[in-house]
Amino acid sequence: MMNLQQQSEQLLQELLTQFSPDLVHDIDIGFTEIITSVLDQNALQEGDRAPDFALPNPNGQTVSLENKLKKGTVVLTFYRGGWCPFCNLQLRAYQQVLNEIKYLGASLIAISPETPDNSLNTKEKNELEFEVLSDRGNEVAQQYGLVFVTPKAHQQAHHELNIPLPAINGDDSWTIPIPATYVIDTDSTIIWTHTDPNYRLRAEPEAILNALQTLKKADVK
Repeated sequence: MMNLQQQSEQLLQELLTQFSPDLVHDIDIGFTEIITSVLDQNALQEGDRAPDFALPNPNGQTVSLENKLKKGTVVLTFYRGGWCPFCNLQLRAYQQVLNEIKYLGASLIAISPETPDNSLNTKEKNELEFEVLSDRGNEVAQQYGLVFVTPKAHQQAHHELNIPLPAINGDDSWTIPIPATYVIDTDSTIIWTHTDPNYRLRAEPEAILNALQTLKKADVK
């Protein structure tokens, strides 16, 4: 069975065969700009304290990190949006290990800048059973040091693909988060993280489970 990175590579090759040469050119230029200019040294790291947040889910309920941590460890992942095929692949992969995450005493939260209605679409099309929250304006992602402006070449690609990011996010800033995943202990300490400006590389489900298992063993001692 392929891991998430292998699935992402396969997805990329499939997508590239569907795109025009001009569109592939725009995607490549934007990708290179992200890799060379979007650095994650400001993103929160292991040992940092995770900022609290209170964000709406698609049902209009407010979900806070503080309340989730009262019940156990939190796996928190920031994704770009349901328009991103790599994000959907990642979210579905995490759904597949959701029971294992729960067994290890954790809950899973996914955050994107999409409006609640668009977050609902993402949740429904991927059949997700965990919290999917709306961070309009990337205010929380900014606190985690993850926000950058979409390169002009990718903005053009969005237009060509009819992906109206400002409408999807309810915000015309064209900002999105670097994909990132955190494992947060009950005292708000980040004990494991994966951040990468290469949006095609996401935290492997197995790595998340390993981090949770390590934390559980430490708690037992």
